[in-house]
Amino acid sequence: MFVTPAYAQAGGAGAMDIFSGLLPILLIIPIFYFLIIRPQQRRAKEHQNMLNAISRGDTVVTSGGIVGKVVRVKEDADIELEIAENVRVKVVRGMIADVRSKPAPANENKN
Repeated sequence: MFVTPAYAQAGGAGAMDIFSGLLPILLIIPIFYFLIIRPQQRRAKEHQNMLNAISRGDTVVTSGGIVGKVVRVKEDADIELEIAENVRVKVVRGMIADVRSKPAPANENKN
């Protein structure tokens, strides 16, 4: 009574329609993983390794933009930075955005 003749003739094609409707969603999942999730995890791992490798004498940049020289590295989450002569601040290790290379020693044999 309410079934149209075209739908009745299709038979088992309803299952194929469901699969073809889910196919784009199933293809989006790996694309999101490889383009968004995986690179973000890699950057987070590199940042954690960088934070663990901070040592005394390194020049660092905080996430607030303060540039300072590491004076003391504690085992817990604090790092002491010297941002100016006789001005020291404590910074949480996680707030370090970048570690710049150590300054090269001056050449003592200048002519």
